[in-house]
Amino acid sequence: MITQIEITLPTYPRGFHLITERTIDQLDLPQTGLLNIFIKHTSAGLTINENADPTVRTDLESSFNHIVKENEPFYEHTFEGPDDMPAHIKSSMVGSSVTVPITEGKLNLGTWQGIYLCEFRNNSGNRRLVMTIYE
Repeated sequence: MITQIEITLPTYPRGFHLITERTIDQLDLPQTGLLNIFIKHTSAGLTINENADPTVRTDLESSFNHIVKENEPFYEHTFEGPDDMPAHIKSSMVGSSVTVPITEGKLNLGTWQGIYLCEFRNNSGNRRLVMTIYE
């Protein structure tokens, strides 16, 4: 059986944000299965990483900004602002979906794992997620 819903996240500031609870609160998880979460945007991404220490999120943001800089002279896609092309590159690096096993009615994440919204724009707006459960 396959179940699918689409949710809209509120606007988040640029950075890495734990959304694990916000996403699973919307779902009726089966005993066993897989959850796939897909973001319908090209300037944000999803990833799974450290859920306990908030400095991980700060370090990820700093590292991504160091690796993919704004205002590079070779960018051609610049009409949406200096953060737009770097946001597209960063979202390609992170990816647009995560898949998590469901075991005993809960997401089977590791002890220190959480699902992140990776917001790469300075002023983004709401983000839409498609969540598909495979039982």
